Amino acid sequence: MSDQPNPPQPEEQVGPLERPENGGPSADAKPEQRSVTPQCFGPAGEPVREVFGAELKHMNRRELLKLVPVVALGAFAVPKFQLGLLNEGLGFSDWASGKLFGRYRLAQTFSNSELAPLSRFPYNYYDVLSPDVDLSTWTLTVEGLVQRPGDYKLAQIQAFPKVVQNTRHVCVEGWDVIGNFGGTRASDFLRAIGADLTARFLEVECLDQYYESIDMATVLHPQTLFCYEMYGQPLPPGHGAPLRLQMPTKIGYKQAKYLDTIRVTNVLKDGRQGYWEDQGYDWFGGL
Repeated sequence: MSDQPNPPQPEEQVGPLERPENGGPSADAKPEQRSVTPQCFGPAGEPVREVFGAELKHMNRRELLKLVPVVALGAFAVPKFQLGLLNEGLGFSDWASGKLFGRYRLAQTFSNSELAPLSRFPYNYYDVLSPDVDLSTWTLTVEGLVQRPGDYKLAQIQAFPKVVQNTRHVCVEGWDVIGNFGGTRASDFLRAIGADLTARFLEVECLDQYYESIDMATVLHPQTLFCYEMYGQPLPPGHGAPLRLQMPTKIGYKQAKYLDTIRVTNVLKDGRQGYWEDQGYDWFGGL
């Protein structure tokens, strides 16, 4: 699109970050009725206790997810249940992660002294290390539930206020690194193009044929960037030039590189949740 989008007016200051509620019942609360159950033991002989409603309500995500392996281990002993249970388990993980995600809860940031050098910042690639991209003609195609679809040049995306942040990148393979990233808030860009911010998903297609989809709450998170810089320099080819997603609230495989097309939608394309997700990886991918 030839017309440059007007950057949105400054928003009102975001309210305080979410804080966990104080746990525990009030002094005048009535104790929950509990049935007496016999002592149970797990597959390895470990004691298994019953978790009651009042306790479950105050469990955080990490504690809740600790219960999953205990339940799953016994069920996986039945072969005909294995595939179904795996899919159900991933679905439950996505549901729990989405419910507990805080749109304004910020990922940890770090000082410049804690940064890893760019030369020691690893990267993975899906198909080719650096797809053939002509930076002088590259555009980001915008589709879906937006008022101003079309093709946007990199300069138009860079016209928005730049956000620079030192955050941790976490790979599903087990490594992590603290890096410096610069770019445009995805929320700023989506508002400028008239995107339907009540839509459920942002679909992403990449120049190396990689594809991904992200829940809209994460896309609108203040630390989610359309990233075009690392360490104050244009994004290197191996890290996704000219534009990638940078989301410190997500695992690495969600942060698609070499962006080509984004689509705001309520319905994902059939069989295309994400390249790795379609092979069994967790869809939400939250940290």
